[in-house]
Amino acid sequence: MSKSLFKNYNYEFDKNEKKILVTFCKQAIKQMSDDNKYYEFVKSFQSIVDKINSSGDDVIKFTKDEKTKLTFQLKENIKFIHEQTKKAWFMKKWLYKSMLTQYTALMDNHFKD
Repeated sequence: MSKSLFKNYNYEFDKNEKKILVTFCKQAIKQMSDDNKYYEFVKSFQSIVDKINSSGDDVIKFTKDEKTKLTFQLKENIKFIHEQTKKAWFMKKWLYKSMLTQYTALMDNHFKD
């Protein structure tokens, strides 16, 4: 079985998915902007926010680097939220559940390898 040489990094997001991605990327930028070792992550997330905000049509084209970093951060965030919901009480579980379902749906629909 041969592996495909070129992958398509064009994505079509609906309005809610765009909003989730923009808030996710802005939150990541806020958390990582103070540390210089995360400069490339901040740069990639800022580029993603710019592409989503400036796109008039539904198709958004990511670079391989942007897609890789976004996928990695989404996976880590899903893992963290899942661990937090195991330890949490009712109110915190209820708040985390919607974020977890949104992130997993985004991951399953667009970024599964």
